[in-house]
Amino acid sequence: MLTRRHLRRTTLTIRKDLLGLPRLCKLGLMAAFDVIAVTLALYLAFELRYDEAFALSDISGRFWIFLLLPLLTIPIFVGFGLYRQVIRYLGSRASVQIVLGTATLSALIPAIALIFGYDMYRAAVMVNFFVAATAMVGGSRFAMRTFFGRGGSRRHADRVMVWGAGHTGIQLAQALHVNRRWTPVAFIDDDPKLWGRVVHRIPCISPQALSRFASRKCVGTVILAMPSATQHQRRAIIARLEPLGIAIKTVPGMRELLSGRGAESDVADVPISDLLGRESVHADQTLLRRNIEGKTVLVTGAGGSIGSELCRQIIALRPQRLILLERCEFALYQVHHEISQRLLLESSLEDRALVVPLLGSAGNQAMVERLFSTWQVNTVYHAAAHKHVPIVEENVTEGVVNNVIATWITAEAASAGRVDTFVLISTDKAVRPTNVMGASKRMAEMVLQALVTRQRGDAKTRFSVVRFGNVLGSSGSVVPLFREQIRRGGPVTVTHPDITRFFMTVEEAVQLVIQAGSIAEGGEVHLLDMGEPVRILDLARRMIQLSGLEVLDDEHPDGSIRIDFLGLRPGEKLYEELLIGGSVVGTVHPRIMQGNEAFAPWETVEAWLCALQIACHEGDCPAIRSILNDAVAGYQPAREIHDLMWRTQTVLSRTPTTQIHQTTVSRPNARDNADHS
Repeated sequence: MLTRRHLRRTTLTIRKDLLGLPRLCKLGLMAAFDVIAVTLALYLAFELRYDEAFALSDISGRFWIFLLLPLLTIPIFVGFGLYRQVIRYLGSRASVQIVLGTATLSALIPAIALIFGYDMYRAAVMVNFFVAATAMVGGSRFAMRTFFGRGGSRRHADRVMVWGAGHTGIQLAQALHVNRRWTPVAFIDDDPKLWGRVVHRIPCISPQALSRFASRKCVGTVILAMPSATQHQRRAIIARLEPLGIAIKTVPGMRELLSGRGAESDVADVPISDLLGRESVHADQTLLRRNIEGKTVLVTGAGGSIGSELCRQIIALRPQRLILLERCEFALYQVHHEISQRLLLESSLEDRALVVPLLGSAGNQAMVERLFSTWQVNTVYHAAAHKHVPIVEENVTEGVVNNVIATWITAEAASAGRVDTFVLISTDKAVRPTNVMGASKRMAEMVLQALVTRQRGDAKTRFSVVRFGNVLGSSGSVVPLFREQIRRGGPVTVTHPDITRFFMTVEEAVQLVIQAGSIAEGGEVHLLDMGEPVRILDLARRMIQLSGLEVLDDEHPDGSIRIDFLGLRPGEKLYEELLIGGSVVGTVHPRIMQGNEAFAPWETVEAWLCALQIACHEGDCPAIRSILNDAVAGYQPAREIHDLMWRTQTVLSRTPTTQIHQTTVSRPNARDNADHS
């Protein structure tokens, strides 16, 4: 007995075998079917026109046209592109091509008959032929599209609903139809005119019917297809969806679509910026362009998360030249390739800025000095820094060299090169720091503040500092870490249940950095308005819920993702601050403030820098921490030194020589390794 299971298995086997045929074989089968279809269509056209059935004698007088028909069909269909189509992805354009092909064939047959003196093909016959041929040729192709495009591929697909029945939503639904992962079952739209309608074979429902429909259809995901929606609108929709326990995805926003960085059919996780509860302020174009348009701009650390976004926004502001300084070869290649491709697509040859990729470190004094003497740099954005707290805590020397000494070297070279504006990108961890990273960044701020007081005469460089909190998606950010942990099924790791952080999108942060540099007069520390601090535990819970999952805890024993608390890492604080003192004033920009903070004179700072150079050269971590402790107000270093190299050397220096020798020679030999493998 042929059961449904056997029938399905047989169908899948046939489908797989046909898909595995060579392309020429598939084209041959399609052409053969078309010849049979149009021949049968012509016979039916005569059959429908005349009252009695055809006899062989009736056909014999017209038999020549049945022989000519295949010779006409294949070239005409080839000319209209019917054999260039991929059956599984047929669209509306294919329908037009089929109609044009059969219409041309219908017009050509009587024309040829007249040429050869046959005046027996009435209009009704050709109309019948056109209708029958179009139905057979088109119907067969769309039937095959259904069989090959969807047959057997949807059984385990997730049911999704698309929020937004506009152009983007329809494009997305069409893309999902050939996707084996998702099956669109409904559109959701705020327009009452669409409720109850069917759009591209998919029903459109109201937001009020969402919960009931999702439960009845076992929908696991909602995809937001509204690239032009404001953040406020998107947050309102997310707030409505969160209690349902449904995964929420989105398509790229209008900015990404216009820039070519995303397509309407791309589906991704909801940006965390939609969860922060802060609205972006429109940038002041005058401030954005003041230090960039028509100027030579240098970005240090150009391959990092902040540096690369700086490059993206700077190149859109039409600089004369953009210099990318990065010591990681691969990161430099990536950002240079992206910027070059963008210029290739968006600019004419006359308007194209000259992009200069330089491989090197901002701490290489000879190279940096050559850089400023080679190009007349107008503006510097110093983004090069080590910013991951635990890593800098375990690599104290390199962290201080890169964050402090390299800033000093670059700033001195910029002053000597008569740079107009030098902007240091700092961090909220520089305020009353408890770690080496924060202390080193505060020390870098003090270097620039002191250099302003040292400048005399014709010195003109305006040094300024921009301080802000965590950037979403940057290296070391918790957001990509949480996404990966959720994708793996957990657990999601949080250091402390009460830990909070400021967050800002990288796009907004860079916009504000550029504008802050434009309003600087020299020596200021600008603070970016980061909004309210975010509790990391709440962020983790919301990200789990937006993935359609539930937190596993005492209140929800049936949850799927556990949250583990690891404890604060060395040098980590429960909360961050943006201001050292209590004095802060506003600026011309509503999101940029200015802090009035005390700093040491240049002579004192220079003495600290010289001492730091010696201590770093010798790898003397206690001396480095002592200097930072003297220089940075509020610095509260950890009790223990966590630098890996210093700790190892300390242990070895306390170990007797014979024990070191025994430890060295007692390593496993090749045979031991072979046994263990």
